[in-house]
Amino acid sequence: MNEVLIFIFDGYADWESAYIGAELNGDDSGYTVKIISLDKMPKTSMAGFKVTPDYSVEDCPNTFSLLILTGGNAWMGESNNNILPVVQYAVNHHIPVGAICNAANFMAENGFLDHIRHTGNTVDFMKSHAPNYKGERYFVEQQAVCDSNIITANGTAALEFAREILFLLQAKPESAISQWYDGHKNGFY
Repeated sequence: MNEVLIFIFDGYADWESAYIGAELNGDDSGYTVKIISLDKMPKTSMAGFKVTPDYSVEDCPNTFSLLILTGGNAWMGESNNNILPVVQYAVNHHIPVGAICNAANFMAENGFLDHIRHTGNTVDFMKSHAPNYKGERYFVEQQAVCDSNIITANGTAALEFAREILFLLQAKPESAISQWYDGHKNGFY
């Protein structure tokens, strides 16, 4: 089974990985979702859900199919910076990385978005929270963007983020992904 790693921390935005986690953890996807954090202590989401990580950054597996960085306020205080070696490993080994909301600022600050199309909460917000960011000319005002195996999304784009990941991983036929997205976005009526 291909593992997808979702990075969490105390105060992570649980809804930002919920759609994609449920889809990839389904019986027919060919993927299984595992949780990674800085350590293996239980983490509490913004909604109060307690989750015990499967991995820490210290025992992260060498093979995985995707790394998802969830948003949350901890990125603003740089308290998640110890995930950097895992992100760098993924990028160096052409493993897709998804970053949503404030996690996109982390990607910007560390140079991963300097030369690829990407999005985030706004270009001004990104510049103000990622002083080393040099990719402003590649910023796209869209809900979610995928380029060079990196998926970025703003904090209101959990569905679009999931859709881009499903397309990138080819987890389902394109028509099924589009139908899934439309059903969740617009409902049945």
